Amino acid sequence: MLIKKSITIKKHRTSLSLEKEFWNALKIIANEQNCSMENLVTKIDANRKATLASSIRVYILKFYMKD
Repeated sequence: MLIKKSITIKKHRTSLSLEKEFWNALKIIANEQNCSMENLVTKIDANRKATLASSIRVYILKFYMKD
C-alpha cells in the first residue's frame, strides 16, 4: 500500500508516494545521518537518474547493502 506525503525540495513542494516500509527506512537513515527526511530526499533528488520514488528505493537498498 502506497502512502502519499508532501515533501519540500529546494523550496518546491511535491508529493511522493512510497510504501510504508520505505518511509520508515527513509526516516531511520535520515536519523542515522543526522539530517531531516527532506534534506535526505533533496540529496537523493540531486543525484537521481530515474523517478524520485525509484531513486529513493534504490538509495535505501544500497544503504542497507553496504558492508
